Amino acid sequence: ANSFMKILDKLERKFGRYGVPNVTLGLIFLQVIAFIFSISRWEILQGLYLVPELVLQGQVWRLVTFLAVPPITNPVFAFFFWYLFYLMGSALESDWGAFRYNIYLLIGYIATVGAAFLIPSAVATNLFLQGSVFLAFAWLYPDFVLYILFVIPVKIKWLALLTWLGYLWTLITGEWISKLMVIASICNFLLFFASDIRDRIKTGKRHMEFQAKKSAERVKQKEPFHRCVVCGVTDISNPDMDFRYCPQCKDTPGYCSEHLPNHQHIS
Repeated sequence: ANSFMKILDKLERKFGRYGVPNVTLGLIFLQVIAFIFSISRWEILQGLYLVPELVLQGQVWRLVTFLAVPPITNPVFAFFFWYLFYLMGSALESDWGAFRYNIYLLIGYIATVGAAFLIPSAVATNLFLQGSVFLAFAWLYPDFVLYILFVIPVKIKWLALLTWLGYLWTLITGEWISKLMVIASICNFLLFFASDIRDRIKTGKRHMEFQAKKSAERVKQKEPFHRCVVCGVTDISNPDMDFRYCPQCKDTPGYCSEHLPNHQHIS
């Protein structure tokens, strides 16, 4: 395990009993409430967003309320987003325990707020923070199947791959605040899974080396027994070919049936 995980183990032994359960459900509840109030007046959400320069002017509630901003305006899509967020967040909490899941979200939160203050006038979003929960879930349960449009089954690891590619594209072409949000959102993922990623790379390298060795052995085992010195055809490339050896040629070379009759003797 990496040094971070060792520190986390010590913190969990000492403070694990203080872990807050069902944080995912709490975040969803806040977003649902904000969504309901914003139906009649969508501008209400403007007072919730994280805008660092407004925080510095005294609107400190924005440091927390931005977590309550609904990710999607369409109620149907918002419902399914919350359903998946609850499913994935609850799975992580069940797998890690409440304390570790709290730390995972807390690191993402601190990184997001810290990155936002690098561009005080920009509006920061909670979408990437919630995206880090998706990436962690996909890493732990890569074969979990989601049904796109309720019909098309897709393993979540492929959706995670698309997410990583989208993040990469954002880092290349996005605005600076979006780039900072991406970097902030993967801080917790990298801290929690760095050792797993390293081990998987090593395992993949060993597997590739093993496969290369096996391939070399198979090639070696399939070296031809007969080869025509004129055209190079072998008993492997053409199993039906008839081969003969000329005792009048130096080193008694082999010939295929097509070149044996009219070949020039090698002296």
